[in-house]
Amino acid sequence: MRLLMLGGTEFVGRAVTEAALARGWEVTVFHRGHHAAPEGAAAVHGDRTTEDGLAALAEGTWDAVVDTWSAAPRVVRDAARLLADRVGRYVYVSSSSVYRYPGEAGSDESFPVVDGDPDAEATEYAQDKRGGELAALAAFGAGRTVLARAGLILGPYENIGRLPWWLNRVARGGPVLAPGPRDLDIQYVDVRDLAEWILDAVAAGLHGPYNLVSPMGRFTMGELLDACAEVAGGPDLALRWTDPQVVLDAGIEQWMELPVWLAPGEVHDTMHRSSAAKAAAAGLATRPVAETVRDTWEWLRAIGGTPPRRPDRPVVGLAPEKEAKALGL
Repeated sequence: MRLLMLGGTEFVGRAVTEAALARGWEVTVFHRGHHAAPEGAAAVHGDRTTEDGLAALAEGTWDAVVDTWSAAPRVVRDAARLLADRVGRYVYVSSSSVYRYPGEAGSDESFPVVDGDPDAEATEYAQDKRGGELAALAAFGAGRTVLARAGLILGPYENIGRLPWWLNRVARGGPVLAPGPRDLDIQYVDVRDLAEWILDAVAAGLHGPYNLVSPMGRFTMGELLDACAEVAGGPDLALRWTDPQVVLDAGIEQWMELPVWLAPGEVHDTMHRSSAAKAAAAGLATRPVAETVRDTWEWLRAIGGTPPRRPDRPVVGLAPEKEAKALGL
């Protein structure tokens, strides 16, 4: 199989590229040249946001293209139009954020989505992702387009900082504010499971939207933090499980200051309780949380403990003094 990866040097794109190379696929990585492409991939350079930025892709044919773009939909539009006659299938890595808020526990791919404009400049994340979906569909048609609507993505190479923050926090040791309840269910997808599913979808000729996330109820916040403590726990570590209302009353911002965690209720159900039955039936695997955490910690230590961070995303994590105050220390 011949794969064109738009991006391919960080997080999701890198995981897809490495997985494809491991399968013996011929991979071309199109990127701006800011980071090295994985060894074994052919690299071509260009900036999709500039005039003539796609010139390096004017020739060539591929079985599939994978695109993770998350800003102006017109950028997806331009790439899809250019490649429509020379690529068999377009896989657009979208997001569960395209569904209208609030969600419903157990909702699937038929749930209503936000409006999007394939010709738009960047506006808001959800609308941008939906616009990207529409752009891919317009150029390739429904029968040749896979909409990989990923939920929360964790794993090695993470450049948002969510799991790396928790790992570094427990590595410091001492009392740790653990937002409860301990058995609160969470949903995410390991980036490597996402990558393997994408390649399987290409090989199988799939099309249409798929929710790419772990099954509802498979993992809990307690399991995630216990796994972090197991591999990275620092001196005198103590997970202090705290009632969610106490956390919120302390002025702590869920999701951003305490990554992954959302208090029980409407927001939690929207993010952590969607159906992934369609993707599971199409082969989505879900590795144990302990494996995701362990491998992320090993990668984080290998790069010195400071994870890369996308400049277009806000910094996550709770300030030590704010944590201490909430814990009454």
